[in-house]
Amino acid sequence: MSIDTETARRVAHLARIAVKDDDLPALARELSGILTFMEQLNEVDVDGVEPMTSVTPMRLKRREDVVTDGGMQDRILANAPDAREGFFAVPKVVE
Repeated sequence: MSIDTETARRVAHLARIAVKDDDLPALARELSGILTFMEQLNEVDVDGVEPMTSVTPMRLKRREDVVTDGGMQDRILANAPDAREGFFAVPKVVE
């Protein structure tokens, strides 16, 4: 797929970037190169390839999913600069 200068101008406008008219042909070539690379990726055979989220195999640490009451409200509020009635107190920001 090839991008012409008018399409490059429209893309620049939609992206809210200022591109001089002299620079539009170069931008069009760069965008065309990106699309050509994307088309090359479509040619890769990925049948049987498992999707991955990282190049290193990792398992997240898991804990048992149990419901607790927390039991540490006083310890958490001890770190608060201002705590009132069992809650964090914050200054009023909206009048």
